[in-house]
Amino acid sequence: MIEIVGSDVVKVASDMGRFTRFVWQSIQGAIWSCTKKRTYPLIWAQMLIIGVRSVSVIMITGAFVGMTLAIQAYDQLAGMGLEEHLGVLINISVVSELGPVLAAVMLAGRIGGALTAELGTMKVTEQIDAVRSMGVNPVRYLVAPRVLACLLLTPALIIYADLMGIVGGYFVSVIQLGINARAYWSFSAAGVEMWDVSVGVIKGFFFGAAIAAISCYKGFTCRQGAEGVGRACTEAFVSSFICILALDFIIVVIAKAIYNTFWTIKSLV
Repeated sequence: MIEIVGSDVVKVASDMGRFTRFVWQSIQGAIWSCTKKRTYPLIWAQMLIIGVRSVSVIMITGAFVGMTLAIQAYDQLAGMGLEEHLGVLINISVVSELGPVLAAVMLAGRIGGALTAELGTMKVTEQIDAVRSMGVNPVRYLVAPRVLACLLLTPALIIYADLMGIVGGYFVSVIQLGINARAYWSFSAAGVEMWDVSVGVIKGFFFGAAIAAISCYKGFTCRQGAEGVGRACTEAFVSSFICILALDFIIVVIAKAIYNTFWTIKSLV
């Protein structure tokens, strides 16, 4: 029993060490790619795949999140005569939590799986070894453009998700449920601060980097055969999902502490 536990601990520590080294090499490769103009076409191509082609999925997700929140929360607020405050609840939930998290989860499923499958197939067919044999660093050539594209475009996609969530909540609240539009927007503007929107967008940088790093690592280290690629895709999505939730919790705690500290100082002044 002790030997089994010890071997598992050693395996986990070894995997964490390899992943940390891979992330460090990816950071170095991303910095190198930013300084070399010949790598820009690779980055633009990944931006097209990761960003532009994901806009429709992200917007649909955000719209349904806002509409669902409006339907679920209306009865509770209407019972207390606070239905005009529905916009505050919807918009804060969308821009600070549900929009960023669900958009990142959708990207982990759509983009993360694609990155893992693509790099995993290249690993199985020895294309990565061929790139390395030609004297080209595969991390700089294959990983860095994907990491940069995810890092830069995930916040932009989160903004799209937030926008459609707000529009979807407005559509259900005002047009379907008959809430006064002026009161809806007035209470929303008073309740939602720029800080809430900024924190939600900042989360996108961390989510995008985590999705790209985990997906590319799983693709680079997948086992041989179709089964190995499929298992790597599944592991990439599960690991990305857990990492998104963990990062969300950590960022929320830090942001809340910063906000409370500066708000207390401002109030005392």
